[in-house]
Amino acid sequence: MMDQHTHTNYSPDASESTTFLDYVKQAKRLGFQGMMVTEHMDYDSPDPLFHQLIPYDEYFQAVQQLKIETQFDIRVGVEIGYQKQSLEKIHTLIAKYPFDFVILSIHIIDGLDPYDGSYFQGKTKTESIQRYFEVLLEAVQSTDDFDVVGHFDYIMRYCNFEDRSIAISDYQELIDAIFTTLVSKGKGIEINTSGMDDLTKSMYPSLTILKRYHQLGGRMITLGSDAHHERQLGRYFPEAIALLKEAGFEEMALYQNRIPTMIPLEG
Repeated sequence: MMDQHTHTNYSPDASESTTFLDYVKQAKRLGFQGMMVTEHMDYDSPDPLFHQLIPYDEYFQAVQQLKIETQFDIRVGVEIGYQKQSLEKIHTLIAKYPFDFVILSIHIIDGLDPYDGSYFQGKTKTESIQRYFEVLLEAVQSTDDFDVVGHFDYIMRYCNFEDRSIAISDYQELIDAIFTTLVSKGKGIEINTSGMDDLTKSMYPSLTILKRYHQLGGRMITLGSDAHHERQLGRYFPEAIALLKEAGFEEMALYQNRIPTMIPLEG
């Protein structure tokens, strides 16, 4: 077992006190056989917080040193924030460094940030979700430099609509197009457990969306907490595994050197 979506203090929105070593200690306490770090790289973000980019030469050296000192399996991934104008920078980054795993996420839509609410201004719930899935489809069609899509229905995390659920039938064509593209490319999605601690009180994606992905041939799936502090590592994993089984999955993927190994779901 390994948590494949975590952020240390190198990510600007994570706890400043949370280090690689903190995660290693917590992973050992939880009985995990390794850990994956996936810092944010959000090029061209409107949020100044993300303008200082991670010094990956230094970063990989620090991870390698800690692997030697702790004798623990530490893998380095990255969570890329997709924007169309950032594709060249994304391709350059992925080509330059030996990442084990690449998550492709949508954090900014048409230059607007759902986090601060600006994206939702002047839009109905349907318009907000529709445009999000349009950009997500654009993302998965325009690049192969990723392994899985992060927090598939992330758009509901910060919306101010009373009903935060997504009726999959309202966006069926877009969602199906995203999934068929992923399946044809050998790419996958993650089940992200962080939603259990926010207002949605649900996994990303929901059971309905997980089932549809499975129906369309999707089998590549990873498990991640989206931890921004070591105490969040592995949060709600038993519940996530149960949800995956209910959706029809029997295995999950663990990545190393961008190559997935399928392991049976346990728990």
